[in-house]
Amino acid sequence: MAEFCRQELEVLLSRLHEDPRWLIVVSGPRQSGKTTLVRQALHRTRLPSIYYAVDGVEGPEIRHLSGYPQETHFSTFPRDRTWLIRTWERARRVAHQSPNGLVVAFDEIQRIPNWSETVKGLWDADRHAGCPLRVVILGSAPLLMQGGLIESLTGRFETIPITHWSFSEMSRAFEFSLERYIYFGGYPGPAHLLPDQPRWCHYVETSILEPTVERDVLAMQRIHKPALLKRLLRLSAGFSGQILSYNKMLGQLHDAGNATTLARYLQLLAGAGLVCGLEKFAESSQRRMASSPKLNVLNTAIIAALSGYDFTEACADRSHWGRLVESAVGAHLVNTATRDIGVYYWRDTPYEVDFVLKRGAALVAIEVKSGSRPDQVSGLREFERRHSPLRSIVVGKNGTPLSELLSVPAGHWFEHP
Repeated sequence: MAEFCRQELEVLLSRLHEDPRWLIVVSGPRQSGKTTLVRQALHRTRLPSIYYAVDGVEGPEIRHLSGYPQETHFSTFPRDRTWLIRTWERARRVAHQSPNGLVVAFDEIQRIPNWSETVKGLWDADRHAGCPLRVVILGSAPLLMQGGLIESLTGRFETIPITHWSFSEMSRAFEFSLERYIYFGGYPGPAHLLPDQPRWCHYVETSILEPTVERDVLAMQRIHKPALLKRLLRLSAGFSGQILSYNKMLGQLHDAGNATTLARYLQLLAGAGLVCGLEKFAESSQRRMASSPKLNVLNTAIIAALSGYDFTEACADRSHWGRLVESAVGAHLVNTATRDIGVYYWRDTPYEVDFVLKRGAALVAIEVKSGSRPDQVSGLREFERRHSPLRSIVVGKNGTPLSELLSVPAGHWFEHP
């Protein structure tokens, strides 16, 4: 099968061929293809380049750079601040010697203690000296975006966000049907394991979910109740697509914590690309923040791996399948929404709308109908009466096909009313 390239590849290649004004940050959840994307870009550009896996033991991977003095003992150095400075200085010298400068990529750089302060000093020195060194940093969103970048590197980086794979991508790359995507979600790595569903579930749980929590959240954040955070992930997967107050969550989790702790843990899980808590749409920001969250996984593979349902059982249970479909829509909207688009739900008992997109003053209301009563849209009509959205969408039978909604980004619905 031909190598599949995501659309972010062209964005990265374009950035690499610009003058090095900013650090290039490729960030996103685990198993979303960040490393593959950068390696593809380094293979395709004619710029000299070096790739380092900071959390690995192998030596540098070199592209289009003849004469670079490879040293096998170089990979034995501990990946610490001294290693980073030494590596950067060597790359700096090569960049000055090369007619086209140099690209150096650091994968999982956050594994180096105090990496951001070190990078700040090195990068500022390069800008002052006019060094033609382009630097690419790879890492997961909560560590890089909430940590060193914001604290030490403000104004010095440009981010290329990488999200979970969409239905159209999984369909083109692995020939996923719509039903398979709804159940198995958008992790490309274990796609070849689908014939063996227990093995696929085990891989997702032990090789993606557990490392994300252990290495990307617990190891880098001060978590007073790690067991509570892990249980919250499982609870969120089980209640994905449902509105659940923090008090009810605490009751389900059998924990004597508080709503503030749960809200923070939910934000950390969202930053790691696992689950999020959507706020209720309201004109007042205070009312939005005070609302009960609507839980939604950011990749339906999380539900499949933790639910105990296999594919056939999930398809047969219409209630469970309906939650999967709504979760797939919510995940797609959150993953594809640009920074200027907010994703909410709306409820004013007895009325409810599954999702509300907001960009500036414009609103788009979306109701997902996967059951046998697609004509029941009283909540959507009431929302139209009160808020006059730019567009109202009913997803399902006699409305917008689910496959269509899952094939275009959230911003599409503002541009094509």
